[in-house]
Amino acid sequence: MSDHAADQPAAGGEEPLRLALHICFALQNTSRAFNAVYRTVLRETGLTYPQYLVMLALWEHGDLTVKGLGALLRLDSGTLSPLLKRLEAAGLITRSRSLADERSVLIGLSEAGEALREPARKVPAEIQAAAGLSADDLRTLDRILRQLTDSLDHAATSEH
Repeated sequence: MSDHAADQPAAGGEEPLRLALHICFALQNTSRAFNAVYRTVLRETGLTYPQYLVMLALWEHGDLTVKGLGALLRLDSGTLSPLLKRLEAAGLITRSRSLADERSVLIGLSEAGEALREPARKVPAEIQAAAGLSADDLRTLDRILRQLTDSLDHAATSEH
């Protein structure tokens, strides 16, 4: 068999196990490329990409419970807790017990966290420029990815 046999379509169509045919691989590569660009773009803010997501959620929604923030960002508490500790240590967020339910911890913005909003405003435009897509193309891609996520969530939770 030649070295290129894996690149050849199987009888009756394309070989389904070719890496290049897996959208999950393309999405993983895109995610890694985004993370590399975000590292550069976010340097001025001092935030990592996951920290930036937390800040975006708080800028948009205001105070959130840890549980609510985790649900919004699709992060489990094992991932979210150390992230929140680092943001609190950096003076960007506050954590306090909910008065309504002392089992809940509220996450809020500190003054420094609120002040970081202004320098962060340029991030989306820089990411769009790096992506090389128009605003319309990005909106279309976002719509398709949300639809894909919804479909995959449904498939993961339905019985087969």
